[in-house]
Amino acid sequence: MTTTVDAINPKPTKTYSRAELQQTMDGWLEANRRAEAAGDWITYLGPFYTDDAVYRWNVGPNEEFVARGRKEIEEVAIGYQMKGFDGWSYPYEKVLIDEKLCEIVAFWRQVAPVKRADGSDYEVAGAGGSWFKYGGDGKWSEQRDFFDLGNVIALFGELAADGHLSPVIKQKIQQKISSKTLLPGHRHLRPPPSLADKVRHGAALAKLFLLGK
Repeated sequence: MTTTVDAINPKPTKTYSRAELQQTMDGWLEANRRAEAAGDWITYLGPFYTDDAVYRWNVGPNEEFVARGRKEIEEVAIGYQMKGFDGWSYPYEKVLIDEKLCEIVAFWRQVAPVKRADGSDYEVAGAGGSWFKYGGDGKWSEQRDFFDLGNVIALFGELAADGHLSPVIKQKIQQKISSKTLLPGHRHLRPPPSLADKVRHGAALAKLFLLGK
């Protein structure tokens, strides 16, 4: 391990060998396979986070999921948030490692445990993946997931119409739609728009659709 100074951020940052990053990622991939098989994400993935790690993903234009610290990550991010996804698989397709930044970007898919009538997989379309910041000792200090929320919603609708959507996921969707409170770990990025703002935004879209301007 060596210490370097980033040209943009003058604070010293620790760097690690590519071999250590690769070893950690290999362990993570194996842990994911075991978590999928056992339906237990906390036991297998929890040890990969530092005590002060931050895990987040975006949930739309004004909503973000954030879990801070290993305890909250285990309870909410890979605990509560994974309920209802028993049997789903998340095969990794490509892993990119930058040992200078101590960061990894990995692309994965989201595949439901049932198939369509034609034999094809129910799978979230678009790109999905995670960005990891390595924190040493075989653990992540930060993780940010990215996926196409529109495609997730579309797949949930298809699964529901075909009678394959998990009751737990149905309950979460109903809670999100019917309740004014956010789901655990979710927070607004800024104050929600007022009714007047919603009307103004809707009118602007209607004008664009009808008049092209």
